[in-house]
Amino acid sequence: MRLLLDTCTFLWLIGLPDRLSTRARDVLAKADNTVFLSVISSWEIAVKVSRGRLEWQGDPQVRVPRLRDHFGIRALPLDETSALQASDLPHLHRDPFDRLLVCQAITHGLTIVTPDEAIRKYPVSVLW
Repeated sequence: MRLLLDTCTFLWLIGLPDRLSTRARDVLAKADNTVFLSVISSWEIAVKVSRGRLEWQGDPQVRVPRLRDHFGIRALPLDETSALQASDLPHLHRDPFDRLLVCQAITHGLTIVTPDEAIRKYPVSVLW
């Protein structure tokens, strides 16, 4: 299975794993799954840290890639096709970070691991 972590899922995985659903923990623990963290989530973390909306130890520029690597998560860059997918996306979710994650999941055939009910309204596979 090819999985895309929502930003909150990544943050819980690295710091508060008990907040993950049992199903999400089980799927993320399977070595045969490919797990991605979008650069959109890295950007969201950096923005929230810089605005004081996220408590974070250390420099996100160093820590996010280290934690991603530590957990065997691959980086997913934002490509033009995914970005342009936003023009076809209905306005069901106001968060631009989440909307871009949905675009990437659609473009790359990924399942989003998220508790976000608004994301479930899109034509994308969601796991929680």
